[in-house]
Amino acid sequence: MSFFESIVLGVVQGLTEFLPISSNAHMRITAALFGWGDPGAAFSAVTQIGTEIAVLLYFRKDILHIVKAFLKGLAGRAHRQGNDWRLAIFIIIGSLPIAVLGIALKDPIENQFRSLKIIALSLIFFAVIIGLIDRRAKGTRELTSLTLSDSIKFGLAQSLALIPGVSRSGGTIAAGLALGYSRVAAARYSFLLAIPAVLGSGGLELRKIGGADSPAWGPTFLATIIAFGVGYLVIAWFLKFLTTHTFRGFMVYRVTLGLAVLTALGTGVISG
Repeated sequence: MSFFESIVLGVVQGLTEFLPISSNAHMRITAALFGWGDPGAAFSAVTQIGTEIAVLLYFRKDILHIVKAFLKGLAGRAHRQGNDWRLAIFIIIGSLPIAVLGIALKDPIENQFRSLKIIALSLIFFAVIIGLIDRRAKGTRELTSLTLSDSIKFGLAQSLALIPGVSRSGGTIAAGLALGYSRVAAARYSFLLAIPAVLGSGGLELRKIGGADSPAWGPTFLATIIAFGVGYLVIAWFLKFLTTHTFRGFMVYRVTLGLAVLTALGTGVISG
């Protein structure tokens, strides 16, 4: 992978990670469109560390409160009160589904799931699902009302993102809307819930960078840094956008992109 390719893919990762359009799908499609080949699951996972660092920075105050509450809760039952303690426990529990499925489905995640046909179909199918949920959403619940049952449902929705084209943020935010949460509350929890999963996955994949089937350290590091900077700006914009807008435009885009990829595959413009 050249440094130019890493710059482009880093921008793509940063732009799409937090939007309901699937960053993995866009990285895969972008690489295929330019004839660069599949950057690989390891490269995608590691560059996502950059966007998660952006989450850590943007939500640093919230995260600090949650971590402090969790550590105090470990010290004694008397400290296991308040919303921050509950959020810490629910984030841990909600991260279990994607961790278990990520290990169980490791081979198809790195191979079959990265098929452009599967990605295109996922973009279209889940655009319809997310769009229908979003259209009917009138929720006003905030994270203070989060329950154990809801945290598991959020976690199961997040695990769908193991299939490129689904979208981690799209799946979890849609789950939140279906459960009656406001768009902003669902988005905030989606971003927080992704931290353990993305950092864990990226950390495990770090050892593969520089290997025979993965890009070198230099381009990967550059892409990760760029993803961080672009991602931080997107978080701020997206949370503001959700206060007055629905997902309709994103869903139209997903369907259009999915159909375009299927057409390109059918006509031989791209392969994969």
